[in-house]
Amino acid sequence: MVNTQNKLLLIDGSSVAFRAFFALYNQIDRFRAPSGLHTNAIYGFHLMLQNVMQRISPTHVLVAFDAGKTTFRTEMFSDYKGGRAKTPEEFREQMPFIKDMIDKLGLAHYDLDNYEADDIIGTLDKMAESEEWTVTIVTGDKDMIQLADSNTTVEISKKGVVEFEAFTPDYLMAKMGLTPDQFIDLKAMMGDNSDNYPGITKVGEKTALKLLAEYGHLDGLYANVDEMKQSKLKENIIADKDKAYLARALATINTQAPIQINLSDLAYHGPKKEELLKFYGEMEFNVFKKQLIEGKVGASPKRDEVKYTDFSISDPEISTKEIEVNFEEVNENPEIQPDDFFYIEILNENYHRENIAVFAWGNVKKQYVSKNIELLKHFKFPQNTYDFKKNRVLLSRLGIKLPLVGFDSMLAKYLVSTTEDNKISTIAQLYAKKHLVSDDEIYGKGVKRALPFDEELFPHLARKIKILTETKESIISALKENSQYQLLTEMELPLAEVLAKMEIAGIKVKAQTLHEIGNENELKLSNLTREIYDLAGTDFNINSPKQLGEILFDKLELAHGKKTKTGYSTAVDVLEGLASEHTIVAKILEYRQINKVQSTYVQGLIPQIAEDGKIHTRYVQDLTQTGRLSSVDPNLQNIPIRLEEGRKIRKAFVSSEGSVLLSSDYSQVELRVLAHISKDPNLIEAFKNDEDVHTATAMRVFDIANAEDVTANDRRSAKAVNFGISYGETEYGLARRLGIPNKEAGQIIRTYFARYPEIANYIETTKREAKNTGYVSTMFNRRRKLPDINARHFSVRQAAERQAINAPIQGSAGDILKVAMINLDRALESEGLESKILLQVHDEIILDVPLKELEVVKKLVRLTMEKAVKLVVPLKVEENTGLTWFEAK
Repeated sequence: MVNTQNKLLLIDGSSVAFRAFFALYNQIDRFRAPSGLHTNAIYGFHLMLQNVMQRISPTHVLVAFDAGKTTFRTEMFSDYKGGRAKTPEEFREQMPFIKDMIDKLGLAHYDLDNYEADDIIGTLDKMAESEEWTVTIVTGDKDMIQLADSNTTVEISKKGVVEFEAFTPDYLMAKMGLTPDQFIDLKAMMGDNSDNYPGITKVGEKTALKLLAEYGHLDGLYANVDEMKQSKLKENIIADKDKAYLARALATINTQAPIQINLSDLAYHGPKKEELLKFYGEMEFNVFKKQLIEGKVGASPKRDEVKYTDFSISDPEISTKEIEVNFEEVNENPEIQPDDFFYIEILNENYHRENIAVFAWGNVKKQYVSKNIELLKHFKFPQNTYDFKKNRVLLSRLGIKLPLVGFDSMLAKYLVSTTEDNKISTIAQLYAKKHLVSDDEIYGKGVKRALPFDEELFPHLARKIKILTETKESIISALKENSQYQLLTEMELPLAEVLAKMEIAGIKVKAQTLHEIGNENELKLSNLTREIYDLAGTDFNINSPKQLGEILFDKLELAHGKKTKTGYSTAVDVLEGLASEHTIVAKILEYRQINKVQSTYVQGLIPQIAEDGKIHTRYVQDLTQTGRLSSVDPNLQNIPIRLEEGRKIRKAFVSSEGSVLLSSDYSQVELRVLAHISKDPNLIEAFKNDEDVHTATAMRVFDIANAEDVTANDRRSAKAVNFGISYGETEYGLARRLGIPNKEAGQIIRTYFARYPEIANYIETTKREAKNTGYVSTMFNRRRKLPDINARHFSVRQAAERQAINAPIQGSAGDILKVAMINLDRALESEGLESKILLQVHDEIILDVPLKELEVVKKLVRLTMEKAVKLVVPLKVEENTGLTWFEAK
């Protein structure tokens, strides 16, 4: 296990203080000291400190602050953070008092000239990791996510100052498909509006994530630009290389800052009580004063008392009757009560590879804990649990078919609020106002994760059972208040059962095919490497842009173009321009493409094949803000399809013996949802008449009378508008995407709204309602909270407005697919068919269908999907079949 003797808490004081100020900004006049000093930021900062100190119980603490506006980053880029509004005087006046309060709370704080708080924190984080301490970083700045690793959790404030989203490498991968290192490259590609530095033109988060999924990292992108089709995006990537690398340098936290403090200087010994009492009096913080007098400030939180019974029966052959006898022997009522929960614990997240370690059941009054896994085979499972899908899969490996439960705390919490994680410790904090020690504190992290002694393990599980039972009614009440209870019982819970079946079934993958592709690639790479070395007259690292530039432009004296700070540019466009000048260039381009496929896809998928010859992905049901599913271990929603070399990977995914794969894909489902919720007559007409919707839009926007007169460019522009509108795209965004002047893009948007007036009305109405309520909803009452919808910063507020426009569309489309999956699973079962749903990828459902059932199932799938939900426009499904995923798509 990780060393739990020393736990370091690092707080980004500058960003948290700023968030504290605006979290209570609407009540700023209420927060005043007798002296007239505004105290909202001071009070909010104290709430944050109190929250994290109680949750984490650190042994060492530092609050880091920015020293000033001038840092080594402003030397690199003079406009760094230059776009920020002037700091409000009401906030500025509180900063000295925040630091004074930190002193009196017995905590260390520090700033360093020419460096930011991020750099201080990054440097101390690395120092603590070398000593194998556990580290928690608290900040409002997502840049810190790059520091997450097996020892370090980065908590990002989500709402107010007491709700946080905890980023670990696993959580970041599940949520965004990124490693912490890749998060830096995400910022490099996007730039950062808040810090006022540009990235690659026309690359936002969605595009950057796609590029990282395709190329791995920034260097990989620039090493493989030739794999991209000619487009405006490709041109921007090439033109903005210097900007991207500058952005990466600006985003990268310096973990070697010349700080003058040591870890030993940060030891926490408690508050300076007398000084703190006086401070609270001066600020009129009467609640905090009372807590300090009662000994609650700076104290570790009390753990709930639990009355659990160790029910680890030793006899593996025990009968049901004997179990009842054993229950009687402990003088407890063994009957399962209506409010009982059961919970199954595994050490790591991938339940396809983990075994059950221990399980528990019970209620608020009494809890049972057992390591006797055999007992589960005789167990009558309660109707309440946490993470039903995980439990269903784990129990299936013991030959137990777990019936669908009536309540799942994880899914229920997720539906109520997606702005924080759904861990039991979070549920405890939000709905019971209690502190529950996190799993990481009990088990450790990463390779050091292990079960503690039963004396610590069993009470931890008993407390989980108690919290789950205590909080059920509060969560149900919140669901009903939001009109979401049916969303849990009729969609998410039945879907969890369908997903469990899919995961258990898995999809057959021919390792031999991947090995053959891999061997073929290795041979090609080996031959290419030798040829390149011979042509260069020396061995060198082909993957190093610096060494490659020296070979091409110094040694071989090829004409070079741009030269960056790190050397000559070897971007794809540069190499393509030189391909006719020297044979080596074409060889290098070919090497890059094959190497990308080999490293990312062939070598990445082979270890994921289980003993049964299948890949069993995990569908994460409680992650995305819109309700869409995500896939991990491995992510099968990111198998590349744009490049022929990438598409070949799908040849390894095959049907079972005597069957074919059937791929059924909703056609333009998000635009059909837009037609439904906007009720725009022109968009509705296009779908009802089964017109090509992009051609129809081009005709209306560009005043073209006949469909045959619509050019490919007209249709491309119309398509960009159709999809851009549903993502809240601005005039500037459309101009960048189409490569046209802003004025022309603005005219296109105005004409579009004139031709589709109800869509314009939907957008304005949705933004207005979001500003009033703080959230938007799908057709099925799934909510997305928008804490930044009324933000003072324009770019932050505009991003929230785009989310407000898109979330009901994307979320409703995702919900429609979920309904279709549930109905289809039920139809297959009621008809007694052998066909199985294997995968769900975006708007596509993939089934394994015996040939004898193919015609029946094709009709059944089409009918079920097209009738899943009644819209004002028809839903349309496109389908393909094949022995491999490659053929079926």
